[in-house]
Amino acid sequence: MEVIDIRAVLFDFDGTLANTLPLCIHAFQVVFNTFDKCDLSAEKVKAMFGPSETGIIRKNLKHEEKEQAIELYYTIYENKHHQFVHVNHEIDGLISFLKEHGVKLGIVTGKARRSLDISLKVLGMEGKFDVIITGDDVIKPKPDPEGIFTALQRLGEEPEDSIFLGDSDADIMAGLKANIYTAGVHWLPDGQTKEFSIIPDSAFLTVDEFWDFLKLGVLNER
Repeated sequence: MEVIDIRAVLFDFDGTLANTLPLCIHAFQVVFNTFDKCDLSAEKVKAMFGPSETGIIRKNLKHEEKEQAIELYYTIYENKHHQFVHVNHEIDGLISFLKEHGVKLGIVTGKARRSLDISLKVLGMEGKFDVIITGDDVIKPKPDPEGIFTALQRLGEEPEDSIFLGDSDADIMAGLKANIYTAGVHWLPDGQTKEFSIIPDSAFLTVDEFWDFLKLGVLNER
């Protein structure tokens, strides 16, 4: 396993920083059942992922009241957040460790800004990231590398000094296209993929494994 001098760490959000996928799936299922009288499986919901939540509803909902459907999605997402999503103390510890060692932190997610802000507030993650790129901030979502390039540009860092972590094939493809060191993670219970069809530079099953990887490099010398 290659060890790199990491100046910036970029994270996907759903399934990487927080176990929010069950909440997202539930909210979409309620919306599509309410407006289209359609019962969607979790896999059918995941197959729509790529655009932001608002983009998914506008693209896939047949009912004409798309704005009402979007509002219902966010109402469910916010009201049910505490029920579905819990603070992960290992991930919080990792973020604190990186910040203490002067590493710049970013989020590159397909989520809309509105839902991400809800999650960051509920999970106590507000103000912990130096840059945040959401699905609202890009023209081309992952697997296009636009979001990663934008985040690095705003941080003033280069791909060769950075690492990107994600839990989906789209994350891995975006990272590899950006020529950034790309890590696949399966450390939360409900990631988007059980196995990667595209091979990342490294893969981690636990936060501790990634922590050990970081400590092999120069972070412990800063």
